[in-house]
Amino acid sequence: MSYLLLHNMRIEEDLVDQLFNSSEKRLARVLLLLAHFGKDGKPESVMPKVSQETLAEMIGTTRSRVSFFMNKFRKLGFIKYNGKLHVHSSLLNVVLHD
Repeated sequence: MSYLLLHNMRIEEDLVDQLFNSSEKRLARVLLLLAHFGKDGKPESVMPKVSQETLAEMIGTTRSRVSFFMNKFRKLGFIKYNGKLHVHSSLLNVVLHD
């Protein structure tokens, strides 16, 4: 039962995110979720391999927009990739900033 409630809450959060946030904020949120920020224990700075196409499908935008935002996040120091994607906690500023 607790799994179903958690799953339902996640779906509601995703719907609100889709309706009210820009694609840039949605991408930042997905990257943080995949890096397990906000979960119990230490967040993983290294993310599992996920293609830009998959990220685009997850946030409801095009791959070229994901590429644009990923480059922007990299230039601002929020993420780093050298074969593996490292997500810094400073990416939270994108999600929390109005």
